[in-house]
Amino acid sequence: MAQPPVFVLSVPETPDDPEGSQEPSPYDESEVHDSFYQLIQEQSRWAAEEGLELQQREPGPGALGALGDDHQALLGPEGVPVHSMATLRILASMPSRTIGRSRGAILSQLYNRTVRLRRRAARRPQLRDVGRSARPSLRLYDLELDPLVLEEEEKRVLLVKELQGLTVAQRDHVLRGMPLSLAEKRCLREESRTPRGKRRARQGGRGLPSCCSQLQDSCVLALHNLGLVLLSGLQALKPWRYALKRIGGQFGSSVLSYFLFLKTLLAFNALLLLPLLAFIVGVQAAFPPAPPASVPAFTGLELLTGGGRFAHTVLYYGYYSNATLSQPCASPPDGGQCPPEAGGLPYNMPLAYLFTVGVAFFITCITLVYSMSRSFGESYRVGSTSGVHAISVFCSWDYKVTQKWASRLQHDNIRTQLKELLAVWQLRRGLGACAGGCGVAVLGSCGCCVWGPRWAAPWAVYSFSELMIKSPGSTEREGALLALPLVVCLLNLGAPYLYRGLAALERHDSPVLEVYVAICRNLILKMVTLGILCYHWLGRRVGTLRDQCWENFVGQELYRLMVMDFLFTLLDTLFGELVWRLISERTLKRRGKPEFDIAGNVLELIYGQTLTWLGVLFSPLLPAMQIIKLLLLFYVKKTSLMANCQAPRRPWKASHMSTVFISLLCFPSFLGAAIFLCYAVWQVKPSSICGPFRTLDTMYEAGKVWVRHLERAGPRVSWLPWIHRYLLENTFPIYLVSALLLAVIYLNIQVVKGQRKVICLLKEQISNEGEDKIFLINKLQSVYERKERSRVGRTEAAAMPPALFTDDGDTW
Repeated sequence: MAQPPVFVLSVPETPDDPEGSQEPSPYDESEVHDSFYQLIQEQSRWAAEEGLELQQREPGPGALGALGDDHQALLGPEGVPVHSMATLRILASMPSRTIGRSRGAILSQLYNRTVRLRRRAARRPQLRDVGRSARPSLRLYDLELDPLVLEEEEKRVLLVKELQGLTVAQRDHVLRGMPLSLAEKRCLREESRTPRGKRRARQGGRGLPSCCSQLQDSCVLALHNLGLVLLSGLQALKPWRYALKRIGGQFGSSVLSYFLFLKTLLAFNALLLLPLLAFIVGVQAAFPPAPPASVPAFTGLELLTGGGRFAHTVLYYGYYSNATLSQPCASPPDGGQCPPEAGGLPYNMPLAYLFTVGVAFFITCITLVYSMSRSFGESYRVGSTSGVHAISVFCSWDYKVTQKWASRLQHDNIRTQLKELLAVWQLRRGLGACAGGCGVAVLGSCGCCVWGPRWAAPWAVYSFSELMIKSPGSTEREGALLALPLVVCLLNLGAPYLYRGLAALERHDSPVLEVYVAICRNLILKMVTLGILCYHWLGRRVGTLRDQCWENFVGQELYRLMVMDFLFTLLDTLFGELVWRLISERTLKRRGKPEFDIAGNVLELIYGQTLTWLGVLFSPLLPAMQIIKLLLLFYVKKTSLMANCQAPRRPWKASHMSTVFISLLCFPSFLGAAIFLCYAVWQVKPSSICGPFRTLDTMYEAGKVWVRHLERAGPRVSWLPWIHRYLLENTFPIYLVSALLLAVIYLNIQVVKGQRKVICLLKEQISNEGEDKIFLINKLQSVYERKERSRVGRTEAAAMPPALFTDDGDTW
């Protein structure tokens, strides 16, 4: 008895409806809502045509077992699970699949469908694989009447029409986002041009309009290419662009943070130098004062001491005059005096000196605060770190890189980044281990040893400074002036090596913690030393140099400290890195090179910048010297790093290092320099023989003198004295502004905390919604599978002959 065929899977085929196959327009919002459902229907129909058609076969003994498995999923031709139509319909009606459908998404989906049809046509058997008798005649086969080709052309025409309805910018944005080749995008762009452009193309044989249009297109293209060249030139003018990429790729973000901080300091000094050059140095150089009777000759020692010939130049405070500068007029022929309007606009040099330094410091303060807030926003942004390893592996490569050296550099950068991420992950896993009693004892003893140099170094500086004051000829011999800077630089050079040895004994688990501890120890030492020097200059030297220009002496001291600090940094680089590498490789027979000391080098930068801010009032060109020093330091450190150092043995990601560096530069360094300069302006009496404030009791009185002149000038400028009296001299507005600033900072902190809580709640809600969707999809799929199994079971039970069963229900 013949048995009916068993259907393994049956998917009803949707009849082709010419009206229903029309694509929705992006302008019809009601049609757009059902677009995903139609796409899913077509995909399921294509799957049915390719691999899930009705397959008839004889029922085997394993047929029921295969269909009766509760965990058997409906699989496609490549083993991909295919959901039921009910599940697909629910998925298509989900809000995430229908809300927010833009024109670009619809157009991209339309053309993606065309590409899939093209790939499906390419999978058809080739003509050479078919027998000669089965090959169709090319004469009887019209390629233009192929339904696939016609459907593809229809889709392409529809896509071109939709693109023509968009603006040029929207069209380019949509084409740029399509997953197509450049040739196909270029062809679509040419076809979607407006009829105006086509009319211009047809007018090519009419003469003048074509020439004008070609000339216009050539000019636009030339300007566009010129803009691209200028933009690439500006990118190439960025200082050390390739060098920074190379350092980051070979040595990681921790070493790169030092060079980025050096670059930031270079920008700060350039911003500080510009107003000083424009309103103080340049003006005084244009109107030089009368030269002194005797000017010392240049001996070369001035490059180290800063004295001698340099004391009579624009480098120091004492060179600037206290007069009102104006353009001199030619002597009248009758021997009379110049008229008042002939002298030009007067320039009050004392007022310009005070206000320029104040405005330069204010601009620096605003820039520092902005940089610190921006760095905080970039470093401590709220974001999940889950999946960052996969993102680094699969999404880090830039496919626009074509040159060999650039690809090698990017390869090193990705490899170093992965090392840092893995090191952070391992460090987080090992944080649960606690140190034993021996480790606690070592930490306690090292902490006690740290206080030794912390007290000994400031005491040595104070004792030596007092000795210099008591010696009568210390200020007359230029060679003796280098003694105090030499002692200070020796202490600053030796203390970091002692701290580094203590850090080796402590053996911190985290390299980041080790760097932070070293920075704090060195920073405290250097700030205390600078505090002792400030007391030495303003508290002791001002009284002993009553008949001399003490401002010039303070400026020269800061100049000597900066020069000696630069020389000792070079010596440290030479002996600490180069000589140690040679000794370890040739004498000790070690392959390992020394590591780059991030904490010590960063503290040297902060120390040098603090010296610059302290001396800007007494030496206006000190920022220019700092710029030259930073430029030389960059090339020296980069060369030594590439030749003498190796990457950190324990790689770590410096995600917050820039923020820490900017914070240390702002609060201990800049704040201390601002307090020092404010005390010098408001409290210390200027020298009576030099400088723009020689006739005043304090530097701040220059503003009061200017206000008194304004009061006598007339009622037109009477509002300026009122502002000075009630807003600058009165302390209540200052307290009010400070209170408002603190309130704004507190409110911003609370707002940031609230935003973090809201973001955490939203992330949790998104995670829960994803789990709900997965749960509902699984439930729908299980319901459909149970219905399908029950239907197939009833069909097979009805088709099985009753002779196979006995009376007692047992089968043969």
